[in-house]
Amino acid sequence: MQQQRGFTLIELIIVIVILGILAVTAAPRFIDLSSDATASTLKGVKAAMQSGAQLVYAKSAIAGQQTVGNAGDATSQVSVSGVDVQTDFGYPDAELMTEAMLAGWVQLDIGVDFNLVIGDGDADTPAAGTFGIAPGATATDYTSDACHVIYEDAASANGAPTITVVDTGC
Repeated sequence: MQQQRGFTLIELIIVIVILGILAVTAAPRFIDLSSDATASTLKGVKAAMQSGAQLVYAKSAIAGQQTVGNAGDATSQVSVSGVDVQTDFGYPDAELMTEAMLAGWVQLDIGVDFNLVIGDGDADTPAAGTFGIAPGATATDYTSDACHVIYEDAASANGAPTITVVDTGC
């Protein structure tokens, strides 16, 4: 008698079913790219904010305003792309930020692709002296694990603003 070698049809079907079950359970972990895309977008927003803040600072330095804290008048503002941007030590001032002012130094679709929340220290907003930008047109809860970018004012004439990406909740 000849000895058989190889798999039977039943064994082959069982192996295919097991591989299918493994693929269905493991694939979402490897294919979930939406959170990675959102986190990458926020990193791009951070880079745009950093370069925009440097542009505002350069204009402030040319005007001799880089050491001036925000006075709330023309002595602490520069014009960027036709928009007057209030500055604090030469950088954009977070407390007086508006959507129009933000659009002057960072090219974002606020209200369409992103939302802007000015910090006032409430539980659902960033701390005072900051503002937050989050993906989507709806407001976001700015907890420590929410998906957003936080801009914090320059603290002194020799300091720069702090821009932080929080991507754990994306």
